[in-house]
Amino acid sequence: MYAINSKNRGWWKHINVILWGASVRLVANDTQVQTEVLEMLQSGITIEACQDCCNNFGVTSIIINLGITVRYMGAPLTEYLKNGEKILSI
Repeated sequence: MYAINSKNRGWWKHINVILWGASVRLVANDTQVQTEVLEMLQSGITIEACQDCCNNFGVTSIIINLGITVRYMGAPLTEYLKNGEKILSI
């Protein structure tokens, strides 16, 4: 909810959601969550998912088919932190 509300209300200029761990399984298996993910993507929110997590839970193809970028996230997250990006972890 925070991501979509932030976008709709203009609280942040750019929003990037990163799916880690078991959250990739939730997105892959829950149609309500998929609907919310598609709404975020349609509103211009970027969503990335950890490739290792997707592979471990066997959901890579489902996540990709939703339009989510799947890649190894260790280096990108490190760059976000080094660049001073604001991070909210839930």
